[in-house]
Amino acid sequence: MKNLKLWMVVFAAVFAFTNCSEKEVVQENPKPRTIVTCDPELDDNNSMIRFLLHATDYQIDGLVYTSSRFHWRGDGKGTTQFVEGSEYAQLGLGPQTSWRWSPDERFIHDILDAYEECYDNLKVHDREYPTPEYLKSVTVFGNCNFEGDYSEDTDGSNLIKKSILDDKPGLLFLQAWGGSSTIAAALRSIEDDYKSTPEWDAVYKKVCDKIVLCLSGDQDNAYNKYIAVNWPDAYVENVRGGMGRYDNSSYDYLTSPDWTAENLRLGPIGSLVRCWGDGKQMMPGDVMDVIGPYKGESVLELAEQGYIMWNSPSPVGTLYGDGDSGCFFNLIGNGLRAWQDPRWGGWNGRWDPNSGAPRSGHPAYMAMDIMMLHNRVVDAAKKGETFDIFAMFGMAEPGNMEEDHTFPNMFPERNLSEAARMKWSVTPNYEDANHYPKLTGPLGISAKPGEEIEINATAVDPDGDQMDIKWWYFPVGTYESDALAVDSPAKAQTTFTVPADAKSGETIHFVLQAVDHGSPVLTKYLRTVITVL
Repeated sequence: MKNLKLWMVVFAAVFAFTNCSEKEVVQENPKPRTIVTCDPELDDNNSMIRFLLHATDYQIDGLVYTSSRFHWRGDGKGTTQFVEGSEYAQLGLGPQTSWRWSPDERFIHDILDAYEECYDNLKVHDREYPTPEYLKSVTVFGNCNFEGDYSEDTDGSNLIKKSILDDKPGLLFLQAWGGSSTIAAALRSIEDDYKSTPEWDAVYKKVCDKIVLCLSGDQDNAYNKYIAVNWPDAYVENVRGGMGRYDNSSYDYLTSPDWTAENLRLGPIGSLVRCWGDGKQMMPGDVMDVIGPYKGESVLELAEQGYIMWNSPSPVGTLYGDGDSGCFFNLIGNGLRAWQDPRWGGWNGRWDPNSGAPRSGHPAYMAMDIMMLHNRVVDAAKKGETFDIFAMFGMAEPGNMEEDHTFPNMFPERNLSEAARMKWSVTPNYEDANHYPKLTGPLGISAKPGEEIEINATAVDPDGDQMDIKWWYFPVGTYESDALAVDSPAKAQTTFTVPADAKSGETIHFVLQAVDHGSPVLTKYLRTVITVL
């Protein structure tokens, strides 16, 4: 429950009582504030594309290159590093001067260059897109030289440190798609400056109350070695590379070669989307990266070519997963406002306080046995079978833990949203693209047990498309019930009678969902939280 009190204070602070009754709350359109740190992995590339296509939805304080156990640059001086159990150690190699890092690495800048080419089009469809100049000004290199090294102050760690220590209100979501070393370096520098001063207790509390660590696992041991030890009260969301949290076998078409070519591989930004068999590698000659060079060969043929196989291949042209997008799915401004409370849930699931599982916990160091995976893939191929790494770990997709049937399956909405925004990037006229329905209405209503309340919402499609709208009960509030319903679920304006047995302070969540008939189909939500007086 750490920091939930603060989280609710922040949630309350974003509301204003404007043109509504004293029982209703409307929103001032706040945006979550965030910094992304990432390494040059294929899935980070695709996550960055999705992140920037949704850049209208958050305040981006920084985009920071960092290292991990999978990628580190070296210091350019010939200094070596050897970590027991590392990829190179498993391959029988000794100390390395760098590992799987291109000398001219600039994948974030490449995406920003493409974003700049498309910026005029994007602004036509949403004026909230930040300028390319601003995004480039906050794109810096962090602690990239070695795996897990947080001893050095870098441009990236200094940028993070500055944002942590400033007096801007609200939470700061620090995303680690790779290792946590740059975040750890920022925190270590703060500790160096203040630990032996009278201000330390206040600074420590300010930092722990402010930051939310959105970790895609612990990919360099910097979290477990330093952050967890020296900042144990920092709030952690360990999404474990959460590309998704659903069984998406029914939606394979949304990553298929034909769908990907038609909807995502469009224009300058789309040309950078990574797919199976696209002929590219982040680091030329990388035996760990078979995705780009793949031309339809069998697993055994690829293994004979020297590639390390960690999963059975997908057909050429299949979208490669953006395995770190779980770090920001709940920050996206789809109307569910999941970032305002970890119990509320959104496109990347939720923390269930009744599950017994801690929301804030220590992600394990990501020490994968790559040769074990390789041998399993090869053995399966020899038997004429395929090997699914995600099924082996009990996940339908990267990051997907046990299915939570509290939720409808929101995977399609996520991919269709990205597809719509990719089309924006190549469409100069507003009327030639699809846009989200616009929903307005109360975000919060206070009512007594047994009281009938009016929920006055509106749903409008800016393109004039037909919409399917419905209110659905979201059982994530503190009033426990398996089945509640508003009186007219298919109408934006409806009524609801608060259960007579509801207790003061309990909450009930309803969501108005609007799905348009445009192409691609787009969905918007309005969450209304009823608080019992």
